Amino acid sequence: MSILFDILEKRLSARDETTPLTELRAAVNQCEASRDFLGALRGARGPAVIAEIKFKSPSKGVLRNDRDVERIAKSYTTNGAAALSVITEERFCDGSFDLLARAKRASALPILRKDFLWDERDLLEARLHGADATLLIAKMLDRGRLLDLRFMAQELGLGVLLELHDENDLKTAQGISGVAWGVNHRNLDTLSIDLNVSARLFPLLPKVEIKVAESGIESRDQLSEMKSRGANAVLVGTSLMRADDPGKALRELLN
Repeated sequence: MSILFDILEKRLSARDETTPLTELRAAVNQCEASRDFLGALRGARGPAVIAEIKFKSPSKGVLRNDRDVERIAKSYTTNGAAALSVITEERFCDGSFDLLARAKRASALPILRKDFLWDERDLLEARLHGADATLLIAKMLDRGRLLDLRFMAQELGLGVLLELHDENDLKTAQGISGVAWGVNHRNLDTLSIDLNVSARLFPLLPKVEIKVAESGIESRDQLSEMKSRGANAVLVGTSLMRADDPGKALRELLN
């Protein structure tokens, strides 16, 4: 887990904490109602696609040089995405809150904040900058913190994508309800992809409504395989963002 916690440590050390939590909470109370992330995944035909906007990844480096968030978000929206994911981590993924806010203005779809979230400040900032849902990574949170963040997210009107990587994560997340359960094929130590992880973990999940397969999905055959394993949603980013037109690549994946 060295890579994961190295990213987390550097992110927290660079985070601006000058605004008191009380001010952030007051500002969140003035936000408009969030869009229904979980409902969008439930309502999609076939595996719902959470289409990701990211311009760099720790494993692949720079994915594209243009940063036309609006064009990408609109193209995803018109080509079949059920929701959008926007990476906000800055140092390793070249993300930002600005990208999140721009995507929110450009699309009517629910927006997931994709980052290495740690505490209440992270959730409040997500909500303030337009996120409708948030990623919680079980591997980096002990059970007490995970439960607290799940409860806080619900209070703030944020949907939750709860991400698992192995059987130990499943123990950490045991009993949590009202979330989408994600299984990430990416090993956070080596950054390698193993598409068999979902085949191993999906049958171990409790009886949940939404199962999301994350990372490494590049073809229609792989999408069909995820569906056969019980995934009713997938999160796809790298293969789409490398295409000249990410939305067209999404349409080809769905067709």
